[in-house]
Amino acid sequence: MAIKQKLVFRFPPSVVEQPFIYRLVRDFDLMVNILRADINPDKEGRLMLELSGSEPDYRRAIEWLKQQGVRILNLKQQITWNEDRCTHCGACSVICPSGALELSRPAMTVTFDESKCIVCELCLKACPARAMKTLLEQAR
Repeated sequence: MAIKQKLVFRFPPSVVEQPFIYRLVRDFDLMVNILRADINPDKEGRLMLELSGSEPDYRRAIEWLKQQGVRILNLKQQITWNEDRCTHCGACSVICPSGALELSRPAMTVTFDESKCIVCELCLKACPARAMKTLLEQAR
């Protein structure tokens, strides 16, 4: 059985320079589609990707990553939109690179397609009503 998941990997500074993608492909026979990657000033890494392959290989790879100190989050669960709080100004739709946030015309209403979201977090800064949140923000 094949599995395909959009995930966020968070790397501590101690492992950020290791060749994880190479190992996922070579050792676990997985296909990797990198959506976004960055390393912050504290040398912590964040990698958003789509990972696919056989379910046993996928499970083994996830377990191996956790043993290496990588935190793994489900990408689809990272950004949420509070429609009640949204003023439908469209600021988020202008900045959204994936088209997950769209301003429908002529109704001038914003819609959010979670399946297109790549969790770039640009909408968080663009939204004056603060209708966009990460689950981590909501848990605080």
